[in-house]
Amino acid sequence: MTDIHKIAFKNTLKLAAQQLIEQRIAAAKTIIDNAQEAANNEDKSSAGDKYETARAMNQLEKEMHSKQLAQQLKELALLHEVKTDIVYTAAVTGACIECKDLIFFLGAGLGKQIIDGRPVIFLSPMAPLAKLLLNKRAGDRFVFNGNETVIETVY
Repeated sequence: MTDIHKIAFKNTLKLAAQQLIEQRIAAAKTIIDNAQEAANNEDKSSAGDKYETARAMNQLEKEMHSKQLAQQLKELALLHEVKTDIVYTAAVTGACIECKDLIFFLGAGLGKQIIDGRPVIFLSPMAPLAKLLLNKRAGDRFVFNGNETVIETVY
């Protein structure tokens, strides 16, 4: 794979991560809006406890999703800072680490995704596995899922 192809693939990964995070942000906003609307539409009845319980549950749901929204917005901001236009020789934020059966992308914590028919594990630079991979180069070894894994290339 040429350097141009490596950079193009990393740009594809960054774009896919951005789209996934933006979908999560939109979903969280929708749930927050729905919870607020449900709380606003809750009618006060003679069963006051039921009314108060429903409002409290809606408020808890709204708070939980607001925290998730804040986390996704933070993740998106960090992703925007990731430089994918450089071919790296060691694992750093913005690098792809290719092993026999997997590719790791250090940029956003989104778990395993299939990109262009290839399994890619998106790692937050703060994730324990990302810290383990940090500064590793082609030929270096590490343990992943209980198996010793060899890094074939870093870019």
